[in-house]
Amino acid sequence: MTTFEELRRRGLLAQLTDEKEIEELVNAGKATFYIGFDPTADSLHVGHFMALCLMKRLQMAGNKPIVLIGGGTAMIGDPSGKTDMRKMMTPETIQHNVDCFKKQMSRFIDFSEDKAIVVNNADWLMNLNYVELLRDVGAHFSVNRMLSHECYKQRMERGLTFLEFNYMIMQSYDFMELFQKYGCNMQFGGDDQWANMLGGTELIRRKLGKDAYAMTITLLLNSEGKKMGKTEKGAVWLDPEKTTPYEFFQYWRNVADADVIKCLKMLTFVPVEEIEEMEKTMEGAQFNAAKELLAYELTKLVHGEEEAEKAKAAAKALFGGGGNDENMPTVEIDSAELTEGAMGLLTLVVKAGLAPSISEARRLVQQGGITVNDEKMTDGKAQIKLEGDVIIRKGKKAFKKIIVK
Repeated sequence: MTTFEELRRRGLLAQLTDEKEIEELVNAGKATFYIGFDPTADSLHVGHFMALCLMKRLQMAGNKPIVLIGGGTAMIGDPSGKTDMRKMMTPETIQHNVDCFKKQMSRFIDFSEDKAIVVNNADWLMNLNYVELLRDVGAHFSVNRMLSHECYKQRMERGLTFLEFNYMIMQSYDFMELFQKYGCNMQFGGDDQWANMLGGTELIRRKLGKDAYAMTITLLLNSEGKKMGKTEKGAVWLDPEKTTPYEFFQYWRNVADADVIKCLKMLTFVPVEEIEEMEKTMEGAQFNAAKELLAYELTKLVHGEEEAEKAKAAAKALFGGGGNDENMPTVEIDSAELTEGAMGLLTLVVKAGLAPSISEARRLVQQGGITVNDEKMTDGKAQIKLEGDVIIRKGKKAFKKIIVK
C-alpha cells in the first residue's frame, strides 16, 4: 500500500489541487511540504493533532516537513473560520510559544540532520516594503474573488478590517518565499484554510511560472459535527502541565462509540488493515476495547509509553475495580484546614477542582452528581473524614484522590 493510498483509506484527504501530481510526489518521498502553526498559546492542542500526525506519516515516507510558525501573521489575525478579530501578540510572547511548540513537536517530527526545519514568517514579513509588496504581490489578487470565499463573507457581515483582509496575501507570500528558499512544493492545512492555500499556488504560478500544490486534511469532527478537542474546562492540551496525561487518556477513552474508529484511523499508527477488521465486527464491549486502544496509543504518542501505562493503570484502578491507584490524579489538603480530621463536603468538592464555587458544588450534590468512595452524597452539609484512601468523584469521569499533608 502506498503512502497516498493509506492517507485515503484513513479518511485524511479533503481537497487537493492536483491529485495525480500530489500522489506521485508523496509516494516518491519528493514532497517538501509545509504546515502553518499560529503561536497563539504556549502549547499545542488536540486541534493540531491531525497536522502533526500527517507530518509524521509523510516524513516516515521520506518527505521533508517544514514547520512554519506564524510569528508575523500572528500580529495580524486570521479571519478564516473565525467570526471575531484575534488579539495581536508581542514578539517576546510569540518566541516563547515557538520554543514550547518545537519541544512538543519533537515527539512527532525528527528535526535531526535537516530532516525537518522550523521557520518563522516574521523573518521575512516584518521587513517587507509596503509599496513594493502592493506593486509586486497585491496586483495578483482579485478583491472580488477574495470576497467570494465563505470566511470573508461571514466577517463582512460583522465588519472586516483592512488588517485582516491582508491575511490571504501574507499567507500566499509565505508559500512563495518557502518555494524559493527551501524548494517547498506543497502546502497542507485544515479545510478552513483552502482559500488562503489556493492564493499561494496561484501567486507562485503567476509570479514564478512554476507549479506548487495544496491539499487540505479533513477536520477532526465528532459525530455531531463539532470540532473535537474541547472539554468543560476548555481545550485538551498536549502540554502535561495544562492537561495531565491521565486527563488526556480519559478524553480519548470517553469518545462516543460513533467516533472511535474514525479517530483510530486518522490519529493513530495502528495499521489501517487492523482497524478496518475491527470495524467489521464492532459491537458491545468491543467499543470499550477500541477506546482503550485509542487512548493508550495517543497518550503514548504525546507523553511517552511510561505515562501511557500509568494513565491506563489509574483508569483500571478507578473504573475496573483493580489495578494500582498511585497514578490517580490527586489533590493535597493541608491538615490545618481540617476540623477533627474532617472537611465540609462542598468545600472539598471545590478544593478538589470539581466545581468552581460552593454554590456550584451544592448544585452538583443536590443533583446526585458527587460520590465519595462510591457512596452518593445527598447532604451538602456533610463532613467528610479524610483518613485512609478517599476518592471523590463528579459524575462518571472526573475524580480526585485526596491526600492530607
